[in-house]
Amino acid sequence: MGHDETKSAADLEGMAKRIRQHPFFADFPEQFIPTLAANAMPVEFDKGQIIFDVGDLANRFYLIEKGKIRLEAEGPDGQNVVLQVLEPGQVLGWSWLFPPHYWRFSAEAVEPVQAVFLYGTRLRETAEADPAFGYQLMKRAAHIVIERLQDVRQKLIDRR
Repeated sequence: MGHDETKSAADLEGMAKRIRQHPFFADFPEQFIPTLAANAMPVEFDKGQIIFDVGDLANRFYLIEKGKIRLEAEGPDGQNVVLQVLEPGQVLGWSWLFPPHYWRFSAEAVEPVQAVFLYGTRLRETAEADPAFGYQLMKRAAHIVIERLQDVRQKLIDRR
């Protein structure tokens, strides 16, 4: 029995509500919400908990509802550099969408975190099979990628 079949209708509706309320899925077409809910589950992380590390398989992403998550990468001197601190309303992880599907940074809970875990691999497969779903997902992911690139660009300018 797959994971999807074990969820009750109440569980799925509760998850669908959490997904609808998250800014990342604002105005997401309603017909696709059940697919998202069927591939999601609630998660919590303790302060200091490593959510994933550089080089780990990227097969998921998170809708942050409470708490903060620090993203770090190794700098040229071997020391970790903080790239960004993510807060409620933001999304953690988009490497699952793009080959080679490994994390390029690490993520650690700065404080207790409550989030929705989404199975990126399954959603990527659904997106391949259903271009309308894939387009909606990719539009949102591209927006996040552009935001993060602009953030990094601003940090580089500020260092001058």
